[in-house]
Amino acid sequence: MKHAGPMEIEIKVRIPSLALVRPRLEQAGFSLVHPQGPETSILWDQGGALGAQGSALRLRRYAGTATLTWKGMRVADPRLKIRPEVETEVADGEAMEAILAALGFAPTLTMVKSRSLWARGELEACLDETPFGCFLELEGPRTAIDFALAELGLGDAPVELRGYATLFGATE
Repeated sequence: MKHAGPMEIEIKVRIPSLALVRPRLEQAGFSLVHPQGPETSILWDQGGALGAQGSALRLRRYAGTATLTWKGMRVADPRLKIRPEVETEVADGEAMEAILAALGFAPTLTMVKSRSLWARGELEACLDETPFGCFLELEGPRTAIDFALAELGLGDAPVELRGYATLFGATE
């Protein structure tokens, strides 16, 4: 996800269905950037070295693009997921996989879900459908996240503190 700085700040809440939240996003002034479609993310590691540091390397394919993302160790927070993040679009996802393999990285987890991407000002919203439920992710400044949750009527929605890697790993 694109954001204002090197720190990713996001919240993931469980929602009963995507259909419930789509009209709320529209009413709140979010614009659809990419319609619901498949997303495949592969995590890569070098003998567990990245995982041992609390970081991750992901190659994501979504909406016709491939993106390589490094995520650093999480900052403690009771509700939000906050961590350093650096990402770049990759012209050729298959070539990037070959480069990673040549550098000694190997895929450790493949995650497939359905996602739509929405935006409003400095916030991005993702509606995700996974094998273990539906989620809304909001990414941006903390105050904007809190305001949007309340505006969407989701201030009391259950927050999911686990990342998708943990959730997907638990289902395999």
